[in-house]
Amino acid sequence: MKGRQSRRITKVVPAAVIVFVLAALGALVPVFAAADDAMNARHLVERAQQTLETFSQAREMDAFRNLVKSARGVFIAPQILKGAFIVGAAGGSGVFVVRDSLTGRWLGPAFYTIGEASFGFQIGGSASEVVLLAMTDRGVNALLESSIKLGADVGVAAGPVGMGAAASTENLSVDIVSFLRSKGLFGGISVDGAVVKTRSDWNDAYYGVIVTPVDLFRKRIAGNPHSAGLLAVVSRMAGGSSPFDRSMPNQEKKPEGVDKPADASVPVGEE
Repeated sequence: MKGRQSRRITKVVPAAVIVFVLAALGALVPVFAAADDAMNARHLVERAQQTLETFSQAREMDAFRNLVKSARGVFIAPQILKGAFIVGAAGGSGVFVVRDSLTGRWLGPAFYTIGEASFGFQIGGSASEVVLLAMTDRGVNALLESSIKLGADVGVAAGPVGMGAAASTENLSVDIVSFLRSKGLFGGISVDGAVVKTRSDWNDAYYGVIVTPVDLFRKRIAGNPHSAGLLAVVSRMAGGSSPFDRSMPNQEKKPEGVDKPADASVPVGEE
């Protein structure tokens, strides 16, 4: 009798150990996933900085350099693959930074996906870099939503490219202006129909807390020093400053041609 009980116990104990181990491993899966998301988000920020520097240095991007000085927000997608959304990649990922209307400081980034569109600039299956300039509060507010369709939920136009193209931006009136670089060539790009969605998993992983674009840009409840390089590049191009720039703690600088809000207590985009 004792022998039978001993065999039962022997069988039960390994089974219990296996269940415990599997439960422990299951608990670690979200931790590993969050670590991967954080690393991917950091890499995207670094690549976005490189993309922005490339755009700012190109001779044919006079119009881009002119418009970014008045932009209220900048969206950078370092890599969009034509047709990538067919296999579930949604085209590509991007980051969005916003100029605080009160202090002139650039905040963010927030993380997004962009895709599900037949881009007007034929890129032949190669990787492309896309930059969207949010020129109005409406453009910024649209990108704070969890999902928007460009051209339907917010107005968008392809930006002019070429030497002397800056002159054509004087009377440009649109919420978002788009630019693209593919195979070393720059061009304005039609992104009508493209869907932009927030990447909540990457936002949460990058900042270490559950956070939304509204939390970042209106409530200003989170920051990450890792973004200092990207924000410094944006502020150098567009004016303003970075929250991590200790040399300009209280500097205020408005976008060119933008009047200071009548109610200084209202954060960017809140009216």
